[in-house]
Amino acid sequence: MCGVVGIVSSSPVNQQLYDALLALQHRGQDSAGMVTWDDSNRLNLRKGNGLVRDVFEERHMNRLRGNMGVGHVRYPTAGTSSAAEAQPMYVNAPYGISLAHNGNLTNAERLETDVFRAGLRHVNTTSDSEILLNVFAHELHKVGVFDPGPEHVFAAIAGVNRRCRGAYAAVAMINGHGIAAFRDPHGIRPLAFGMRMVDDGNGGRRREVMIASESSAINILGFEFVRDIRPGEGIFVDRKGEYVTQRCAAPAAHTPCIFEHVYLAREDSIMDDVSVYKARLRMGEKLAKRILARFGDDHGIDVVIPIPESSRTCAIPLAYALGVKFREGFVKNRYIGRTFIMPGQSQRTKSVQQKLNAIELEFQGKNVLLVEDSIVRGTTTGEIVRQARKAGARKVYM
Repeated sequence: MCGVVGIVSSSPVNQQLYDALLALQHRGQDSAGMVTWDDSNRLNLRKGNGLVRDVFEERHMNRLRGNMGVGHVRYPTAGTSSAAEAQPMYVNAPYGISLAHNGNLTNAERLETDVFRAGLRHVNTTSDSEILLNVFAHELHKVGVFDPGPEHVFAAIAGVNRRCRGAYAAVAMINGHGIAAFRDPHGIRPLAFGMRMVDDGNGGRRREVMIASESSAINILGFEFVRDIRPGEGIFVDRKGEYVTQRCAAPAAHTPCIFEHVYLAREDSIMDDVSVYKARLRMGEKLAKRILARFGDDHGIDVVIPIPESSRTCAIPLAYALGVKFREGFVKNRYIGRTFIMPGQSQRTKSVQQKLNAIELEFQGKNVLLVEDSIVRGTTTGEIVRQARKAGARKVYM
């Protein structure tokens, strides 16, 4: 679960990429990185562990020259938290390719063996993103042309889709040629693109294109959201901002990750033509119907309290439909990271205690319905129920 972005512009992209990564920061707080390509045919790379604001200082931004680049924020669900696994990742052949990846490959171990046997390519980290990069590079190398065009890039993407299994939404910069992006045939992870027209400095107009994990980032940077990249589809944007799209995989069942609409994505994003905000509202309405169907109006709930942050949108229509009060019962420390990826149960429990604190007067003597967006390990759930009881709740429903 990460955030990716790629921009082809008529002006320097360093600040644009930085702003886009800030808009995608919720998708990954472990590391951040960006790479640009400049007119001297050189790559400029900066990446490291930490938040976007901590990784990029003014001296780094000044070195990130060029009008084309890709960026990444990481949330490690595979591999390690080492800075060596921060993205974008790079291979020098063919052409020089820098790739940012969101997802998880389920056949990574086999692919690692294949890329060595078929292309003598060494994978130096435990990251499946490096494996995906090498698979794409190997497929593009097989095309064997000096100046790759859209048809060659799409042939390489088709090869990736034939070999890779699992979830992947990737943006890859091909030195001196453009940016390619692709999404797995099942559309598990999101990817979208937008465009805008700008003056070309010669009295004409030219197109700038942005590709990102979420439409909200595209809108924030002043691009017009065009659409989602469809499952199994690829897009290639050349240095002039001209783009071509093509389906690069056989039709397959569309199975997007429900966690995006429940938890991961920003509420101002639209994914696969579905508003994240509206989806969460409807979840609350559906949950209310289930409660009323089972218990009727005599449900005994006095107040609905969300667990910050993403369950709030679901809890509001739920309370309204049940005819009870909606209240904020927990204060969240926004400087504590997400707990379900922390190593060790004791550390996760301690972090929950530091992250959330109950407002006692909202619990005392009441039957409380707590609304949580998801249960991964149950760490947050158990600790929150304990806090609610300690704060004086008569009954706690989750």
